[in-house]
Amino acid sequence: MKKIPATCPSCDAKLKVSKLVCDVCETEVVGKFSLPILMQLTVEEQEFVLGFLYNSGSLKDMARDLGKSYPTVRNMLDDLIQKIKNLGYEQ
Repeated sequence: MKKIPATCPSCDAKLKVSKLVCDVCETEVVGKFSLPILMQLTVEEQEFVLGFLYNSGSLKDMARDLGKSYPTVRNMLDDLIQKIKNLGYEQ
């Protein structure tokens, strides 16, 4: 399955979803919808999030799986947290 692009290939601006379609009944919903925060991450960043969940939040286990040091993985997480904040996520 193809990944939905998050930025315009021409000007690099953020893209919005404008149409959703049901494969079963063919209902269409049209409008302007923002992409969810997680879809705005790169494939590598999304894989990091999934790895974090898979390892129950254990950075030690993630470091082992990624073959990286704990401080490196901690920095990767900190960078990802900052990016998510910059994308507008607030608790």
